[in-house]
Amino acid sequence: MATIGFVGASGLMGHGMARHLLAKGHTLQLTVHANTERVADLLAAGATRVDDAAALASCEIVFICVTGSPQVEAVVAGPHGLLSAAREGLVIVDCSTSEPDSTARLRERCASGGITLVDAPLSRTPVEAEAGKLNVMVGAEPEVFARLEPVLRCFAENVFHIGGPGAGHTIKLLNNFIAQAICTSTAEAFAVGQRAGIDLQRLVELISAGPVNSGLFQAMAKTLHGDLAGLKFELDNARKDVRYYTHLAEGLNVPSVMGEAVHQSLAIASALGHGKKLVPSLVEAQEQLSGARLVPR
Repeated sequence: MATIGFVGASGLMGHGMARHLLAKGHTLQLTVHANTERVADLLAAGATRVDDAAALASCEIVFICVTGSPQVEAVVAGPHGLLSAAREGLVIVDCSTSEPDSTARLRERCASGGITLVDAPLSRTPVEAEAGKLNVMVGAEPEVFARLEPVLRCFAENVFHIGGPGAGHTIKLLNNFIAQAICTSTAEAFAVGQRAGIDLQRLVELISAGPVNSGLFQAMAKTLHGDLAGLKFELDNARKDVRYYTHLAEGLNVPSVMGEAVHQSLAIASALGHGKKLVPSLVEAQEQLSGARLVPR
């Protein structure tokens, strides 16, 4: 059993992760914002609350599960961050969706103090997080992965060793770009189909019986019955992730025509006021743009 620190336990994904680490017998320390409601059960089950990330530096492993690179940078290298008090041998595991360039800079800074930064982003949803069935994609040296794998399996059904340091965050951006391409194209197809006079339920039946079908398509199809919560992922977070993907492609001098289109679809939906809603609200944005009527009200 390890002494584990956790930043982001009040989040949709982090709560389930922290709960399973605690349930498997690990000693858990948490940073907690002013509102303790989301982690009250963790504290009641034996987790310890600390004031800031620096107070976690005495742990063996610290998990970070926050929004993106700016937040990770603050947790690791900010005035009260982990590096302000960290000791040699600490392993920091970033489960956020972060920019690979930012991760590389932080990893070098950590390494200069004998600290290991591992990128281990997640896939699936908060439902699987609470069930202990997340997917984790790890970028790490083999010996570091071997040490972490049993800990990761406390909250993950599938743990993929993607490659060396940085590979985890890179492949997560590829994964999320493909996912959002499906969601944005489905919302657009619904709008065009409705305006063209197509019965969209027939479209759903057709796709459900063929190779185009996916869980993401089915989540988007629920909007036609008024369910805008079939995919529990904030639209602005999806926009951020695809922006990271286009930055990655640009840095590699690889054209990203589809990436830019997907990013702009999400940016438009956000500008129309749907950013804090969930990704299926792309359908609502398409209603505003096209005049289509898609979501029963």
